[in-house]
Parts: sequence; C-alpha cells; structure tokens
Amino acid sequence: MAVGHGRLQVVATPIGNLADLSERARATLAAADVIAAEDTRHTGARLQAAGISRPLLSLHEHNETRRVPEVLARLAAGETVALVSDAGTPLLSDPGFELLRGALQAGYEVQVVPGPSAITAALAVAGLPTDRFCFEGFLPARAAERRGVLAGLAHEARTLVFFEAPHRIAATLADLATEFGAERRAVVARELTKAHETTYRGTLAELAARAAAEANLARGEITLVVQGAAPREPGSPDSAELRRVVDILARELPPGRAAALAAALTGAPRAAAYALATRKPTGTADDGA
Repeated sequence: MAVGHGRLQVVATPIGNLADLSERARATLAAADVIAAEDTRHTGARLQAAGISRPLLSLHEHNETRRVPEVLARLAAGETVALVSDAGTPLLSDPGFELLRGALQAGYEVQVVPGPSAITAALAVAGLPTDRFCFEGFLPARAAERRGVLAGLAHEARTLVFFEAPHRIAATLADLATEFGAERRAVVARELTKAHETTYRGTLAELAARAAAEANLARGEITLVVQGAAPREPGSPDSAELRRVVDILARELPPGRAAALAAALTGAPRAAAYALATRKPTGTADDGA
C-alpha cells in the first residue's frame, strides 16, 4: 500500500452547457488540493464561471508521462487530486489513463464523480438501438487508413459511436456510405447541450450529401452514431474480404478478369466485384488530416 492517504478523483464536467456541472462535481473541485486539467486556461475559465478557485496542473497527451511522478508525489503527501478533461468524462478519448493506472498500482484511492459524456448524450437522442454499442473514438485522419478501419467494422452488429473533426465529417460520411452501405442509418449530433445543438438523421448517403452541401453540419463538436450491421445470412460474402481480394487481383489483372476471379473466390456477385475493380483509385490529395 502506498504511503500517505492521497486520493485521485476523476470528475466529469459539462460538454457544453455549464449548468450541467453537478453539485457533487462542484463540491469535489472546490475541495481538491489541485486540479489536473487537459487545458488549464480552458478549465480555469470554467472554474471561474462556477465561482471556484483552485491550483491547476496541466496534464495532457504530450506531458502525461512526465507528469505522473509529480502527481503521485502529491498523492504520497496526502493531497486530493481532481482529474478533469476539457469536456465530459476524463479518459474517454481523453488523457488520464497513465495517471489512473499509476495511482491504482501505487495503491491510492480512486473515486469517480460521474456526469456528462458526449457518447451517452448522442446515444440518448439518436433513436438507434442502445442495448449494445461500441465506442470507436476518432477515426484515422488519413483517408486510406480510415477506409481500412471502416472496412473492418462493416459487419459490427452493435451501434457504433465515433467522434469526428468538423473538417473531416463530410469525407468520413462518404467513406462510411461506401464501406457500410448507402442505406445504413446514422445520426450526426453536433454541439450537444450548446446553443446551436443540432441532430441530423438519415441514411449514410443522405447525410453524406447533406454534409457536402450544408456548411453548418461541419461546425462545432461532432459525435457520430451509426446503426449496426444486420445479421449476415449464412454463406453470404464478406464485403471486406471481397475488397481485399479485388485489390490484390486488380494490381495484376484487367478489371474484368480481376472481378471474375474475385467473385469465384469469395462467392460475391460479379457485379459487386467489378464495381470495386473499376472504382476511382484513392488519390493523395485527401489523405491528409
């Protein structure tokens, strides 16, 4: 057991509307010896708005490894450390895991003060099944890598939740429509709990078209919820496997021949294989962040 009686408290904070700060979270932050924050300026402004003044310590993805010993030393001295992220619940696609693991391994008490999360908020308003879901965080910024990840998720039966940057949402929706199927239903939840909160619902094809035409959809914080795949019929072809086989064959063979062989190998319709073999090659202009 670690020396001292320090305590690490993981505190959820509002994802937008400051009125969502719970009374327990407010009291916990006000009583902490120090608050470890992802962005001290951002958190400082929020604390000031809530009438709270406490010492702040930066802890983000670029400095967490070297900050952990310092925070553990504070815990050893008996201090109470509150961990917050810029918004929502810490550790959910946010820094803090190394610190949490270090505190647990050293034997310090860890408590959670639950509260807002964009993941659960988006699921609550999406109108898609919530009995089983998986959170995939941010998809890769590079287009080729993003499509590869999506191809691997195409048959996931659970509802999927993603975070996405505004400047990539149109491309991501287009990739989702390609990899998951144009008719799969999805929801784009932007600026949740904020003044301009908007929820867009439709098929992936409809949402991709809307994102390309409507600038407002690509503004603010975005959480994307996508319906899970329907159960596959026994013996039905795997679209990810078909794509892989077509990609290999198309490097050496004309499209028609590659499609015919891919269809024979996978059991997929030749038309589906041919559509993949003749699709527009992935360029490099959209492969950046």
